[in-house]
Amino acid sequence: MNVVCRRSVMLDPRRSEIRPHFHEEPAMPRATDFIRSRVANDLGSGAVKSVRTRFPPEPNGFLHLGHAKSIVLNFGIALEFGGICHLRLDDTNPSKESQDFVDAIQRDVEWLGYDWRPYLFFASDNFAQLYDWAVHLIETGNAYVDEQSVDEVRLSRGTLTQPGIPSPYRDRPIAESLEMFVRMRRGEFAEGKCVLRAKIDMAAGNVNLRDPVLYRISRVPHPRTGTVWCIYPSYDFAHGQSDAIEGITHSIATLEFADHKALYDWLLERLPVPSRPRQYEFARLEMTHTVLSKRILTSLVTEGVVDGWDDPRLPTLAGLRRRGVPADAIREFIMRIGVSKANSVVDIELFEGVIREVLNQRAERRMAVLRPLELVLQNLDEGAEEVVAALNHPEHPERGSRSIRLRRRLFIERDDFAEEPPKGFNRLAPGKEVRLRYAFVVRCAGVERDSEGRVVRVLCTYDPATRGGQTPDGRKVKGTIHWVDAETSVTAEIRVIGRLLAYPQPDTRRLSEQLSGNSLEVISGCRAEPSVADWATNAPLQFERQGYFVRDAGSDGLAFNRTIGLRDSWPAKSG
Repeated sequence: MNVVCRRSVMLDPRRSEIRPHFHEEPAMPRATDFIRSRVANDLGSGAVKSVRTRFPPEPNGFLHLGHAKSIVLNFGIALEFGGICHLRLDDTNPSKESQDFVDAIQRDVEWLGYDWRPYLFFASDNFAQLYDWAVHLIETGNAYVDEQSVDEVRLSRGTLTQPGIPSPYRDRPIAESLEMFVRMRRGEFAEGKCVLRAKIDMAAGNVNLRDPVLYRISRVPHPRTGTVWCIYPSYDFAHGQSDAIEGITHSIATLEFADHKALYDWLLERLPVPSRPRQYEFARLEMTHTVLSKRILTSLVTEGVVDGWDDPRLPTLAGLRRRGVPADAIREFIMRIGVSKANSVVDIELFEGVIREVLNQRAERRMAVLRPLELVLQNLDEGAEEVVAALNHPEHPERGSRSIRLRRRLFIERDDFAEEPPKGFNRLAPGKEVRLRYAFVVRCAGVERDSEGRVVRVLCTYDPATRGGQTPDGRKVKGTIHWVDAETSVTAEIRVIGRLLAYPQPDTRRLSEQLSGNSLEVISGCRAEPSVADWATNAPLQFERQGYFVRDAGSDGLAFNRTIGLRDSWPAKSG
């Protein structure tokens, strides 16, 4: 049996780099869905000898969560059936593509857990062959050079209820089309002067068969080929032929490409391709409170609504990584939602629940105070300290323990104190007792105010007999609050990341009206345990009672992004 290794990404909280880890067996039981069933049938019937899939993004933006579904599906099927998955960059439109996008795609696929290096391809690798096949279509009467403008071509294609109008150049002689196509290749025509179109059926019910454009002129230098070419194939022309050149056995696409399948097959039937891939379609990922459209995400970036493609509020893989979402949480989420042919919308709370499950098992626990209020233990002398030991991770004691030192001056959350507490308030208030996490029971004896009458300091006493929060005398203390030492705690910036879109199913035509007003809250002057000062950028941690966080990779100072809260606190909203 052939052994196929997958390179997955394992995160070590003690290190900042990605560590490759290889598996000789699938990391999880084989899933069952209609695509896997068809692949199994193709293998079982002998229709294919082995499985070869591909993930073919266009490098005109960053990958998002919707792409992750395709990545996990294509690489996963190849892994499960002992096959190979290609990463192919569909770089056929240089006006919108860049090397930065190529690099980002490669980085994201690897981070998600898959090794693309042995099988990396570009559509531009096939430009010479695609050009020769375009000539073949002209020579066989299946393509012609059209000199109509872009608008004229678009208008002449008709509608879903009206047939298209044939181009006046549709029946031009083959030799004339060949000569013009060669001149297009030589750069003798300006952009928009002419295009190469397939000669199919202008009355076809499928609009994609109404003489689609196969080649157009572009003077923009290509990121890989420079100025060698000034004509470029369309996606529909390059896609199927590149699959055939690479020996792809299963071309797995989302449902919006189902209407393109007829053109995919039409081209393969009329060209001397070395193989014939099978194309299957599945429903794309759609999720509440989320936009998974590269066009819309591009507009959010270019219009400055967000701070770049890796803004942690975006559903891009770069944004999710910067936010602290683990790659294996994304893979687990994709496996749970499954693959089907029916379009549906997944509730974002399912995704968030998976993230919490993974982080709960992995994240180290620390304490941090987001809005500090000083607390003074009046019966603990200046310079004196009480030392308590607390496990790093209550579910994994093998990870060791850290010392927590209680000194006279502490910081607590401002919201954990109320001079006039409302009913049911179980935290600190004048004359009331509360537990300090891991430490002692304290009682509020009074407050100090500034010149404007605001509380700036809470005065308390601690009970030395209540180490670890225990009450030997049996008295009941309801509340427990977290804290940090004022002397040794470090100052940090906390970024509370929320949902970018306020509505479960936003109207993308009015996107500016759908944005949440609290998708990002930057809190300065937060205080955290000293051990987080040199925290690795990819290592998750839980700030107790606050949520799961990760150190922000894009900040020079000490800053943490909140990956997700400890529980869902979002009110339902519809629009």
